[in-house]
Amino acid sequence: MESSLQIVECPRDAMQGWAHFIPTGEKIAYLNQLLRCGFPILDCGSFVSPKAIPQMRDTAEVLDSLEMADSPTKLLVIVANQRGIESAVAHERVHYLGFPLSVSETFQQRNTNKTIAEAMNDVQALQEQCEKHGKEAVVYLSMGFGNPYGDPYSAEYVAEQAARLVALGVKNISLADTVGVAETETIDSLFRKLIPQFPQAVISAHFHATASNWQPKVEAAWNAGCRRFDGAIGGIGGCPMAKDELVGNMPTEKLLQWAEGKGIGTGIRLPEFEQAARMAQTLFGM
Repeated sequence: MESSLQIVECPRDAMQGWAHFIPTGEKIAYLNQLLRCGFPILDCGSFVSPKAIPQMRDTAEVLDSLEMADSPTKLLVIVANQRGIESAVAHERVHYLGFPLSVSETFQQRNTNKTIAEAMNDVQALQEQCEKHGKEAVVYLSMGFGNPYGDPYSAEYVAEQAARLVALGVKNISLADTVGVAETETIDSLFRKLIPQFPQAVISAHFHATASNWQPKVEAAWNAGCRRFDGAIGGIGGCPMAKDELVGNMPTEKLLQWAEGKGIGTGIRLPEFEQAARMAQTLFGM
């Protein structure tokens, strides 16, 4: 069997752009089932402006109600400014704090109302607070494979941003295909460039994909050395700040099927996952 594939389940990304508010109790029940599946990391909420992302306004209440006792899973929440960082580090159950740092100036402004330089200052504060409180930062390089705005893009610039992060002490960097534009050649070249260049960091993949192009993206990243992938059951979600039409997340069930077909371990408890998938069908009206 080849080395294992880590799947980060992202119900937060699935829920955040959903048209109607999902009741807090339903969120809690769904997340508790996901905690039984054995995912190494669960992206479960965010401390961001409720005006920007109203779906996540109950994250603190959700965190307090999760059943963590028998789960190996570590919780991740998204933050986008200093206030969010302070709120997140105050929660003992939160281990990872994720921050969206774009390689597109236009998207950084759209997503956090800041320049990339200003956002980098927040990343520095994030890393300092994580070190102080015994937590880990995960920085998402949004638009990491290109952007729809005509902003400059190159693999060299992505590598420069990654180098700045590593210099700050960030050990988790996720290349985010925010609007689903990643081509296999770009995926291959980026991971082959960054993984050996930054061995002290985990370089992971956050793909948005369609039913027709998810597999080539996974295979290109895996063959280039990526071993951690974000997914969401049913491929639900996408970034509501990116453009008008959401491009769904990488379907977790497809990742599991692909890994099983290749003889690659994931550590996911399949009966518990199947129950979570049934709950997702009800929750999202699939």
